[in-house]
Amino acid sequence: MFSIGPVPKRYAWGSKTQLQGLFSLPANGEPLAEMWFSGHEESPSEVTLTPGVHMPLPQAIRNAPDMMVGPICSERFGPVLPYLFKVISARIPLSMQVHPVGFQARAGFNAENVAGVPLDSPVRSFKDVNEKSEMVVALTSFQASVGFASRAFALRNLHAVDHPLARRMEYALGSRPRHDERPGEADFSEADSRMPIASVVWPTSHIRTFRAFHEAIAASADQASGLPEALAHARESATSSKCRMAFDHAIAAAQAFPGDASVLTLLMMNPVSLDEGDSVFIPAGTPHAYIQGTGAEIMTNSDNVLRAGMTVKHRDIDNLLQCLNCASVGPIDPSDARLGTFIMRDIVFYRPPADEFMLAYGHVDGARRPWPILDSMVQRYGRLADYMKATHQPLPHRGPRVVLCTEGRVLCRSERDSRALAAGEAVFVPADEGWLSVDAVRDAAKPEDSSGSFIVASTPF
Repeated sequence: MFSIGPVPKRYAWGSKTQLQGLFSLPANGEPLAEMWFSGHEESPSEVTLTPGVHMPLPQAIRNAPDMMVGPICSERFGPVLPYLFKVISARIPLSMQVHPVGFQARAGFNAENVAGVPLDSPVRSFKDVNEKSEMVVALTSFQASVGFASRAFALRNLHAVDHPLARRMEYALGSRPRHDERPGEADFSEADSRMPIASVVWPTSHIRTFRAFHEAIAASADQASGLPEALAHARESATSSKCRMAFDHAIAAAQAFPGDASVLTLLMMNPVSLDEGDSVFIPAGTPHAYIQGTGAEIMTNSDNVLRAGMTVKHRDIDNLLQCLNCASVGPIDPSDARLGTFIMRDIVFYRPPADEFMLAYGHVDGARRPWPILDSMVQRYGRLADYMKATHQPLPHRGPRVVLCTEGRVLCRSERDSRALAAGEAVFVPADEGWLSVDAVRDAAKPEDSSGSFIVASTPF
């Protein structure tokens, strides 16, 4: 196994303490948003092959694909790491965004190449040709808005907001005008002109959702005037915890991005609140915004992000709208045992419906004290989880793996090697090293101190 170094990403929305503490970095007041364990060509991690010999991970994989990622992975995805693993920490909300599906990523990447947009340009949207789906496992309390909620939920929230733009969005969703007045011209021709070709077969509900979403992300700063006050007032009348959470997300975004009307889209979406160990899977095309918290994030090996608002970065509204999934669906929790997740005494496996990646979140303790997360998992899934936690489920043993210690110390072992890791340290475990286990670092003098937590990123085979 090889030591692997993370690539820091210092975006404005990042935490000023969380990742600095985990990775033993100075907390100098500068935000640190993400730490990438990456095989992506534009931001590759370095691996230490032998003492003093370092190499970018993509090059190390190309030099020995069968050893590094294994023949099965190489035949399926090529001589690359098929996933991108990150630890992220959001201090304030980050962008309303969508990731493209495969054909859209390829078309966008090639179009920007033809247009001569450099890969490192701040106005570049497509960094590669890969579809991008992703999953987050919360390491602290974590809030997000994911996918469109039901039309009834969106209408209830928008109706409570005494603001002209909210009224227009409500009307776009098919509601009757309030007090028989028209909220501006009932003309959504601009939104209709930006719909993808597939919209010719969309149900009416999708067209209405698209129009309402478009109203918010295409609105000017002048049209957003008075939104923070209107949202705060509407929050007072919210009658359900889900509605209150949606307003809390919108208010936090409005405070972070004054004058940005796209915050109203959060009232149309599913508000998600994750405790440590909870997770959510976000398929390509799903609109989403992270609001606050620290989590382990894994995705296909892609850096394609299309933003529509709540950001200081480049907005690509036209391409985002071409990729937007307007279906109303609930958040997907890959820790649901029906999706193939297994719960053991000290580890939870998260296997979303993706061929490229999975995660395991575990805890080891030489004193054999219980892990509190397991209690909450048992409560959520009842007897099934209680039964599954007693079974044996090995860590993935045939593909490329990244093991990160997130707390304390752990001992990572494979068929040929072993490495003790402290918090913030990670190793890349090549496919040809076979079985993998993570155990406590035994300290006979202080068994109470021999504990730690860890994340394993891997392919699901």
